[in-house]
Amino acid sequence: MDNNNAIVPGFDNEKDDSLTISLRKADSINKGIFVYLSGYIDTYNSSFFQKQISKVIDAGYINLVFNCSSLNYVSSTGIGSFTVFLKVVKPKGGDVVLLEIQPKVYEVFQLLGFSQFFNIKSSADEAIAYFSNGSGSNENSTFPIVICCPVCNKKLRATKSGRFRCSGCRSILAISDTGEVSLG
Repeated sequence: MDNNNAIVPGFDNEKDDSLTISLRKADSINKGIFVYLSGYIDTYNSSFFQKQISKVIDAGYINLVFNCSSLNYVSSTGIGSFTVFLKVVKPKGGDVVLLEIQPKVYEVFQLLGFSQFFNIKSSADEAIAYFSNGSGSNENSTFPIVICCPVCNKKLRATKSGRFRCSGCRSILAISDTGEVSLG
């Protein structure tokens, strides 16, 4: 790993025992950086997490790739932090990709209905390809779309095909590559 302070000056000035953050420049991604997370993100350390990633964004990195392979737990507050980063970098032309999420952490994203809002990839190569193709232009041009839950008629935004949980009635929905919705 590169020296964090060499990438973002002053980054290592603060530490948290429950969350270790390591940075690596993503030379093949325009304004990109890999952020390696180890530990957990909850209510108590989410402000530290947000502060550190804000330093990264302020340093000019707007294409953030979070490697979550060593992240053991994320609370709803932690997921809220990822949402904040997405809202900050999108208007600047950036994006957020989450890599190698452990199944129990991914389940929290799914249960809270956030898995559809994030670009989740299995490898660094997939993340690089995503950014190389114009932030997901390799995805079907059908997405993003707004769908209606067939059970409760709640309007939901889907960024890709797959299985998702309705945030209104908690029904499992399947969205095809063409944008068709069915109970899943």
